[in-house]
Amino acid sequence: MKTVLVTGGSGLVGQAIRNVVSNDQGYTYVFVSSAQYDLVSMEDTRRMYREHMPHTVIHLAACVGGLFKNMNNKVEMLEKNLLINFNVVRCAHEHGVKKLVACLSTCIFPDSTTYPINETMLHNGAPHHSNDAYAYAKRMLEIQCCAYRENYGCDFGCVIPTNIYGPHDNYHLEDAHVIPALIHKCYLAKKQGVPFVVRGTGKPLRQFVYSLDLAQLIVHFSRHTIPDGCIILSVPEKDEVSIEYVARVIACAYDYEAALVFDGAYADGQFKKTADNTKMARLVDFHFTTVEEGIQDSVAWFVRNYENARK
Repeated sequence: MKTVLVTGGSGLVGQAIRNVVSNDQGYTYVFVSSAQYDLVSMEDTRRMYREHMPHTVIHLAACVGGLFKNMNNKVEMLEKNLLINFNVVRCAHEHGVKKLVACLSTCIFPDSTTYPINETMLHNGAPHHSNDAYAYAKRMLEIQCCAYRENYGCDFGCVIPTNIYGPHDNYHLEDAHVIPALIHKCYLAKKQGVPFVVRGTGKPLRQFVYSLDLAQLIVHFSRHTIPDGCIILSVPEKDEVSIEYVARVIACAYDYEAALVFDGAYADGQFKKTADNTKMARLVDFHFTTVEEGIQDSVAWFVRNYENARK
């Protein structure tokens, strides 16, 4: 029986992996969170490895947030992520881990680039200024995994998902990513009988991937070598949608579309970061959940679990 250690196990993707491997055979999954181990601490990280002795590590733990958290907390986003990633990868090598899959994000790609972006373009320029601290820390994680592959032959690789959403997300109104923040905001707006106000124009475009879909893909690549050590996990380019469209789908799920308004006084962030999923599509035949289905499920989960949801 192989032990698979999942850092960030209580978060959005960790909970989704827990769901998709519940009846898995031949693997024992251990989900850990910051309540058990402070991965900013090398001592705590080493203790985690000693206590679980994993064969495989799925590294999801990170200091994350939406546009405004990234803009207002750059030191925290840089330093915490650098320390977490350095400790997890170094200790994986120290403890003889056979396979490590680390999770990045398409928001770390260059701001000025051609589209769609692919895996070879990760370091071809500066990221968008709104999230540059987080982005550079995550880019260093890819460099660190590459260095261990080259020096020691470690099967350490990275997956790069596009914008993730789904049950068990962080629904904080200020710090969350766009879909969970809007799901919470619309819930409150309808309850209070006030307009559902979306910050920005709604024009930026994104490729959203449902957390349970991503979980299946990450589990797949935790058991197969990632060619060249890096792969984008995304819906196809044709499924890219605007923030306005997402807001309307959320409002419709609450039957509150008439109250939807956009406040263009707020920053939009990066206009687009279209990703090319050609590499993934060559390796895996996968059917993605539509954004309409995924948002409907996410809204229903949030309403059912409102009292206990992270917010």
